[in-house]
Amino acid sequence: MTVLYEDNHIIIVNKEPGEIVQGDKSGDKPLSEIVKEWIKEKHQKPGNVFLGVAHRLDRPVGGIVVFAKTSKALARLNQMFRNGDIHKTYWAISRNCPEKPADLLTHYITSTEKNNRSYASPVPKDGAKLAQLRYRVIAHSDHYHLIEVNLMTGRKHQIRVQLSAIDCPVKGDLKYGDRRSNPDGSISLLARRIQFTHPVSGKEIDITAPVPDDPLWKAFEKMTNDKLQMTS
Repeated sequence: MTVLYEDNHIIIVNKEPGEIVQGDKSGDKPLSEIVKEWIKEKHQKPGNVFLGVAHRLDRPVGGIVVFAKTSKALARLNQMFRNGDIHKTYWAISRNCPEKPADLLTHYITSTEKNNRSYASPVPKDGAKLAQLRYRVIAHSDHYHLIEVNLMTGRKHQIRVQLSAIDCPVKGDLKYGDRRSNPDGSISLLARRIQFTHPVSGKEIDITAPVPDDPLWKAFEKMTNDKLQMTS
């Protein structure tokens, strides 16, 4: 765990793939407890530390997670996530390149607890929730493609199932159709950047997570940085 930002009301950390954000039936130590212990030790806090979970990332996904350090911040963050006031950017690597270089994807998603899976339908279905995201392809290597995703709704496994629905499953994501797992059990999906107005101070927050320490991720990061320098 790496702390990317902290103040009196919020703390933003970089989650490693494989970590769980909140406790689950696996019994593994969740990121929320690790962050609590970090706060308690750093600030020498007696007693229990308050830490509110405002959103989650799937276990095999890495990147930015925002926690609230006060109940006021948690209530406001929850409302901001519900209202779509928090802008989240993800990077996904796929073996397949989308037919369109950029598009708005609209599906209707149903989820099952039994096999912990979501299903995307192009048309409304009973019990299905509207799911929308925008994507654009921002880099290519010999065998892979880097897709930038902006979520407009927050559904279970949304990016994974929607990209799979256009035949672009995330690299390493066997559950949603990729043909090989990643050696470390991760999937190549990263919560890359988050932008929002601070729920208490009103300050503009804009945080970017580092890419994983992996040659393919590093190569894609360099490509995007080089493109930015060429256009600036």
